[in-house]
Amino acid sequence: MNHNEAPIIVGLDIGTTKIAAIAGRKNEFGKLEILGFGRANSNGVQHGQVLNIDQTIKAIQAALENCAQSNPDLEISEVYVGIAGHHIKSLQTRGDIVRQDPDVEIQSWEIDQLLNNQRKTFIPAGDQIIDVISQDFHVDSIQNIKDPVGYNGVKVGANFHIITGDRNAIRNIHRAVDRSGLKTKDLVLQPLASASAVMSEIDMEAGVAILDIGGGTSDLAVFYEGILKHTAVIPFGGENITNDIRMGLGVLKSQAEAMKVQFGSALADEAKANAYITIPGLKGMPAKEISVKNLAAIIQARMGEILDFVTYHLKQVGLDHRALNGGIILTGGGSQLKHLIQLTEYTTGLNARIGLPNEHLAANHIDELKKPMYATCIGLILKGYNDYDHKYKEFTEKFVKVAVPAGLTKTEELVKEEIAPVSTVDVTIRKERFWDKFKNNLIDLFKEEEDQVIR
Repeated sequence: MNHNEAPIIVGLDIGTTKIAAIAGRKNEFGKLEILGFGRANSNGVQHGQVLNIDQTIKAIQAALENCAQSNPDLEISEVYVGIAGHHIKSLQTRGDIVRQDPDVEIQSWEIDQLLNNQRKTFIPAGDQIIDVISQDFHVDSIQNIKDPVGYNGVKVGANFHIITGDRNAIRNIHRAVDRSGLKTKDLVLQPLASASAVMSEIDMEAGVAILDIGGGTSDLAVFYEGILKHTAVIPFGGENITNDIRMGLGVLKSQAEAMKVQFGSALADEAKANAYITIPGLKGMPAKEISVKNLAAIIQARMGEILDFVTYHLKQVGLDHRALNGGIILTGGGSQLKHLIQLTEYTTGLNARIGLPNEHLAANHIDELKKPMYATCIGLILKGYNDYDHKYKEFTEKFVKVAVPAGLTKTEELVKEEIAPVSTVDVTIRKERFWDKFKNNLIDLFKEEEDQVIR
């Protein structure tokens, strides 16, 4: 791919605890150069679902404002959006078509027809198909074909993994994005986006489970022999752990979150028995002593529950530690808990490691962007490039230079503006000045958002 012709693609991760917008473009080496980044605290989203549209719009706009500060030469008009929530379901189907001329090689349009036929699959009322993913193809009696284009035969078919979601939940995401002045290029299941950011072709062949531990949900994607075998959304995440700490230890939510991040451990046996955290009392009340071991026990109980769900889902599809040689890859913000790898290996019987999105990033980026909490957003950009490479969706060929408006505060004005439907922009600035300005702006943003240490 010619670097000068590569589009700039934007991923928007609407999470329970944070909203992140990242703009990236592939360089001549196939690595992503991040050209804009912004994040904001999320409001209006619970367990991965947009419930309060107005609050979600304000959070999206705050993330866009931060993105504008990181690179004033960008305007974001189209985005790939991640979707999660416990309303997400999946089913397996099988489809075939009889070909008009069996002596002619199979063409790509026939595969597209096969995929489109699956979108007519009966699903419960109130649900909507989000994605149809082919697994393995067959041509006549030949089975387990990865790409049937070029084969010839009377009949071609495939097994499919269909992902569905609640129609109202999907509509709320579209409304929030549209009323923020953006156009949704595509909705992508979050565990699939995270998986593309943290795993390699070798992982897919070996068999691997990706567990993205977010704020409101934990998302699972299982791959075996290069095929997506299973997806699931587990309705527990980091917010549940924080609430457990708040209720169990009788502290404020902000104190519970800070304790989890700074002193939390997923294994109670690894916590020091004689270590305590001092919490200042409220309105003249005496300070409270919190046992680090009790804190770890609460975290372990909830994380153990999430991992039990993972074990259940793996058994449902007949894949266990003997089949998944690649083990389990932990990503998302919740994967940064201390001793989580040990708890995961003990609970699931699988080898575990932390999945970082840095494999696909160019080398000259601040470390913050390489944290697992941004795996979904990086994966959304990679999904956009997959569409671009395979011409799944229309991308404009000409680049348009645009600038981000100084203020993104009034939703009404953004909605009224006519934004050209382009997915690419031409950033004509000198690279040295760009990187210096971009990194300094990001570093300043993160300094403002550093967690306060409990003393």
